[in-house]
Amino acid sequence: MRYKSGYHIFFFFALILVFSSGCRDGGTARKQEVTEIAGAAPVIGQETELLLNDLKENGDYVNSRYFPSLIKASVVYDELDKNNLIIDIRSPELFRKGHIRKAVNRSFSSLPEYFETGIRPFEYDKIIIVCDDGQLSSYTTSLLRMMGYGNVYALRWGMGGWNRNYAESGWMKGVSGKYEDRLETAANESPAAKGMPELNTGLTSGKEIGQERFRKLFADGTGDILVTADDVFSDPAKYFVINFERKDKYDDGHIPGAVRYKPEATLGFTDVMATIPSDRTVVVYCGTGHNSGFATAYLRLFGYDARTLKYGNNSFMYNKMKSERNVLAWLPFTPDESGDYPVVK
Repeated sequence: MRYKSGYHIFFFFALILVFSSGCRDGGTARKQEVTEIAGAAPVIGQETELLLNDLKENGDYVNSRYFPSLIKASVVYDELDKNNLIIDIRSPELFRKGHIRKAVNRSFSSLPEYFETGIRPFEYDKIIIVCDDGQLSSYTTSLLRMMGYGNVYALRWGMGGWNRNYAESGWMKGVSGKYEDRLETAANESPAAKGMPELNTGLTSGKEIGQERFRKLFADGTGDILVTADDVFSDPAKYFVINFERKDKYDDGHIPGAVRYKPEATLGFTDVMATIPSDRTVVVYCGTGHNSGFATAYLRLFGYDARTLKYGNNSFMYNKMKSERNVLAWLPFTPDESGDYPVVK
């Protein structure tokens, strides 16, 4: 896949053209000048370059066929007695009330140490991250994959995809069509490229910079990762909204002001990422919140104040998604998506 590593500064000069002409009758000469035009392409910081190159050299996960790494509940259930590890990152209280058999409960912030000293990750065939609804597990899995753990997956739909009781209390309460009458169909252009955030770790190798950034993101927790449709539609201009979907789905209706960024040609492409404002809160959304969770992790790794829209399009145009499911291949959540598998306490 095409990969762009950054920019150098270029200056473009227009030649000053002088045109002189005379009339047959000796009229005065006319002169036209085109003034010099100078423009500078955005600069990508050295630490950003180093981190980009390190990620590329180690598999370029976000541009690989493994992105995003989601797994269905049916597969997890069928492989419960195989060499897999299930990590439930919900609160201890929710875990005690019911969880998947053989799952272990670990907090999000404890995962780096747990992977380094608590287990031997590559001795498992799969490591499955579980949360309430698949939103935070997608974000978590993306970080772990970029750290080099290539056998980690997020459980699609979270516990809502595992058991219908969780689906009724989670996903089915989160879906809504309340903002369908406020959708926009006109396309919005991306801003001019200005650059990417400065990382400022003070480190000099891509590996070290990545380690520091991952350490910070896990230490920061997940308190500000999710944003709701109510938050966004109350004041869409408050955010820079990224639609991370196919063009036909974007054209069918999107959040007012949202700009479409191609899922296959945004992450790691610095000419594109440089158009994402580094001085605004960025909200990424997709159909379900899974893919946007994976993308949000990448943007936050590079210093953007990025959030993922909880439940994606399901949270604001659910009825439209259901009625157009066969036309645009929407994925509205329904109880049929839940496997109704058992939980233990």
